Amino acid sequence: MEAYLKQKPSKNIKVVLFGPESTGKTVLARQLASHYKTVFVPEYSRTYALEKLKKNETLTEADVMPIAKGQIFLENELSQTAEKLLICDTNLLETKVYAEVYYNGFNNEILKASAIKNHYNLYFLTYIDIPWEADEVRDKPNERETMFQAFEKALIDYNKPYVLLKGTYKERFDLAVKHIDKLILKHS
Repeated sequence: MEAYLKQKPSKNIKVVLFGPESTGKTVLARQLASHYKTVFVPEYSRTYALEKLKKNETLTEADVMPIAKGQIFLENELSQTAEKLLICDTNLLETKVYAEVYYNGFNNEILKASAIKNHYNLYFLTYIDIPWEADEVRDKPNERETMFQAFEKALIDYNKPYVLLKGTYKERFDLAVKHIDKLILKHS
């Protein structure tokens, strides 16, 4: 695994919000970070995509690795400031899934190895029952089921521990808190 996609050592519990666009990941990441008085790692690809849009450019396959590098850089930096718990709005496995879907089976062995090896205590897979909301970068309102299946398949294929979050924002928050509290208790 290449060093530039490797997690720095951390004693933090790490949880990832994982799933298709417009399924409440960022809202939940902010709520959880506030609830636990910790930081959350934002989605670097959104910032990256918005910068390209400002230049009237679109994302291409060539952007996958710079996005992956930016994502793990943010995670590594913020893991040094978090205490006990780090909430990740996305991670390299999500970057890998998106790249495969958007770029016809995109396969980079370095990204794959890092996405599989980097450790998270729990993934929260967000279901597509939250209404889709358009914005500058979201573009697959009619492919939500296909995208959801790709994300769930990745978790299953790579044996990642996950909890499916469905329902209202409150129901998702309550279930996530229940599972995070268990992790905190277990690691105390």
